[in-house]
Order: sequence, then C-alpha cells, then structure tokens
Amino acid sequence: MEYDLSGKTVLVTGATGSFGTAFMRAVLERYDVASIRAFSRDELKQSELARTITDSRLRLLIGDVRDRDRLRVATRGVDVIVHAAALKQVPACEYNPFEAVQTNVIGAENVVAAAIDNDVPVTIALSTDKAVNPVNLYGATKLCAEKIVAQAMAYAAGTHAKFASVRYGNVVGSRGSVVPIFRQQAQTGTVTITDERMTRFWITLEQAVEFVLSCLPLIQGGETFVPKIPSMRLMDMAAALAPEAERKVVGIRPGEKLHEVLVTEDEARHCYDIGDRYVILPQLATWDMERPERGESLPDGFRYASDNNTDWLGEDALRTMVGTMPPGRRAEDRRGADPGWEA
Repeated sequence: MEYDLSGKTVLVTGATGSFGTAFMRAVLERYDVASIRAFSRDELKQSELARTITDSRLRLLIGDVRDRDRLRVATRGVDVIVHAAALKQVPACEYNPFEAVQTNVIGAENVVAAAIDNDVPVTIALSTDKAVNPVNLYGATKLCAEKIVAQAMAYAAGTHAKFASVRYGNVVGSRGSVVPIFRQQAQTGTVTITDERMTRFWITLEQAVEFVLSCLPLIQGGETFVPKIPSMRLMDMAAALAPEAERKVVGIRPGEKLHEVLVTEDEARHCYDIGDRYVILPQLATWDMERPERGESLPDGFRYASDNNTDWLGEDALRTMVGTMPPGRRAEDRRGADPGWEA
C-alpha cells in the first residue's frame, strides 16, 4: 500500500539537512506533487538547495520551528508535514540546553499546533534511538517530542489531522556520520574507538526516506514506527573503512551509550510486529484506534536493542552500504563530524 502524494502539497521542516534534502529529491522524482515547501532557517543552505534541485514545484520558505506564527502561515493548504528539524549534535545540546529545548521540544509543539490550526491531514516526525532511555539532553528532548506527537490527537478533535513518529538508528551519510571520520583517520594510520564492545543500529539515508514514505498510509494517529534494521559493531566499521590502521580505544564519552535500544521491554507491551517494522501505540489514546493490520503482539520482556539484534552487518556489507552514500555528501560530512556523536 502506498500513500500517493500526487497533487498534494508537502512541507518539510529542516529541509536543508541530510534527510530533508534526500526526502524532497525522492518525492519530486516519484510523485507529481503540487508543490513541496522547504522550510528551514538557513538562507545559505536554501540558496545551495535551489542550485541543486531545479524544480518549479520547490518552494523555499525561510523560517524557524521556534516561530509558531511563521509555521502557521507556512502550513496553510499543506497536506503532509514531515518534521525533520532538530538540534542533534550531542555536545552542542549539552552546552546549550535551553536552545535544544526551544528547537526540539517547543519546535515540535509548534509544528503540532500549526498542523491542527490548518487541519493538515498527516504529520510525521523524525525521532531517534537516542530518545529511548535517554542519557543525554538531545535524547531527552527527542523523547519529549515523541510524546508531544503521540498525544497530539487529543488536541486535534474535530479536525482531520493525524500525527505519528518514526524512530530509527544512525544514518549512513548524514552529517556527523562516523564514516568520513574513519576515512580521514585511516590516512593517519590510527582510528579512535570509544569502546570495543560498542554497537549501533545502522540505516542508509535512502532507506530512511523509504521508511518514512511507507509509514504514511499506516498512520491512525499517535504511533511510533520502528524499522527492523541491522546492527553493526564499531570495531567492524573501523575494520571495513580502515583495515590497515591501528585501533586506539579512547573510552565512552559522557552522554554516550554502549548499545542503543529501539523498543524497550515496557513499550513492548503496547507494541506490535507487522513484518518489516514494529508499531508502538500510544498508551493514553482517547481516540479510536485499531490493532495494526497483521499486527502480532510481542512476547513478555521483548527488547529490541543493537546488541541483541538478529541481523548484523559484517565488514563486506558495511563497505557495500557505505558505497550507497549520495555523491557530494562525503566532503560535506568532513566538517566538524564526531564519530557516534550524532543521531
């Protein structure tokens, strides 16, 4: 089942980021949309976007998700909102906590409010595995954003608005990816590893885009969708990208986990397996919701984590996955990236 975006108006917040740009490209190539509105606060990146996507259906809207009035204007006549705007560098969020809350929490509230005010039929927000049992402020703000989106239906009575989130792991090719860091370090002969036991969930940018698109027709309201994706060991990633380099263990940084979790034991009680993904239902739904089609209940004590996953990427698979990174992204990723330090 596919959600047909033909003839519809789509707004993407954080549109000049890695995901936003990839998502807009895919939509413009695949659907005859009426328009796609690129909403972001960076005029330089918007001008760069205009040079790389020369499509008359693209609309460049400068604005910040902190500004509810601007969002209310930007979402008029919109059919689908994809909320990808966030502050996501862990150290930056720790050092600037008020700013992280303003963008990630208040920003999510503003997106929800604008969608309700303008009766936008579908809003889907991007979350992260860092939101599960958070140990840093970034994860805590994304947990709050998930809760705001999950409960938005309680505020949307009398409208057609529906809301949901997607939650997945580290994205190959996103800004801050470990990939360009290991490539750079390979040239020096030494790569830094925080902990030899560390594991992460891994997904490509293209897979993330496809997952968001595939979730649109499944939304009833308040769900969090979790893809079934492979895990990788940081040591295997280092071996794949820098096979000749020496490994230097530097220790886990403050606010970093050894392993990541996508579904907790407590969430498993109101989560369903629908084949290629899990669907976490809201706990306090006061609106009508049905069990997901083909949904199977999860066993007691179920936990979906990067260390107990049954699907693992080896060195060859990692090399293949890294080879799918969009051209032009690698050079951009070299600026200020920090391995494992961004969603």
